[in-house]
Amino acid sequence: MIGDGMGLGQVTAAMYSQKEALALESFPVIGFHKSYSTSNLVTDSAAGATAFACGVKTYNNAIGLGVDSLPRLTILEEAEQKGLATGLIATSSIVHATPASFAAHQPMRTFYEQIAKDFATADIDLLIGGGKKYFDRREMDDQNLIDTLKAHNGHVQDFLCCDLDQTRPDIEQNFIYFAADGNPLPVSHGRSYLGYASKMGCRFLHAKSKDKGFFLMIEGSQIDWANHANEGNLMIRETLDFDRAIGEVLRFAKQRGNTLVIVTADHESGGVAINGRKKRGALETVFTTNGHTATLVPVYAYGPNATVFSGIYENTAIYYKMKNFLGW
Repeated sequence: MIGDGMGLGQVTAAMYSQKEALALESFPVIGFHKSYSTSNLVTDSAAGATAFACGVKTYNNAIGLGVDSLPRLTILEEAEQKGLATGLIATSSIVHATPASFAAHQPMRTFYEQIAKDFATADIDLLIGGGKKYFDRREMDDQNLIDTLKAHNGHVQDFLCCDLDQTRPDIEQNFIYFAADGNPLPVSHGRSYLGYASKMGCRFLHAKSKDKGFFLMIEGSQIDWANHANEGNLMIRETLDFDRAIGEVLRFAKQRGNTLVIVTADHESGGVAINGRKKRGALETVFTTNGHTATLVPVYAYGPNATVFSGIYENTAIYYKMKNFLGW
């Protein structure tokens, strides 16, 4: 999640938001952020992602709003204003709390149809995730927001017509792909698009940006859900799926040489621990809760200016560190 700045020429960037931090040897810099919200020591995804997106602490459930319930400009919206290409990818519904916090402004994270309406007019260059029904079979009105997306130069495709790897996005149009009607399947049931979406997303936005740089947020959404269910094996499989996506972006970043990659999480979930005399490859995970915790969350960084992400800081600092990198 970053763009163009600091005299580095054409700069591309990606941020990954995950619900459990993963220690990665590929990242030379590791820091920690404090995830609490204004309403609770234990944040939810909406307040946590809004802190990254807007640089403000807010109350749990708030999407792109400050604690005063007024909209705050997100870093994705700022990137759009400055001519960068922008994108959001998730393994949840695209209107779920984390992606929504970068492009919508609503008082409750569960206002999915209102969030979809915000998305439909946001002119984001790339959207990949579930949630088709919130756009074309709405309960609050009879609007077909897919028509709105198309009217805003959007090329819209979905899981009913083809798999993502069979699509051919045109850089002259925005590209929207709905991977499910609601939430996509878990990786254990065959979902496999995240790695390809991450690779394709970087290449598509790089081409579309015409050397101005791009901002891309990618979420491995269902790591959190596995932890809420206290399903350790599923958590590991979801994390490995996310790890493959990270690998695709790191390959892109290393080829470009001017890409900042940040990996972090909105919060910790499940209070996961490894107890007893366990060995690599034979872990037994233990959970202390089926909710979130207030533990410090790791931040991994690679690329130009990665060193500023070391240390311990508020989650809002990630927004300002990115803006400083961009020179905004």
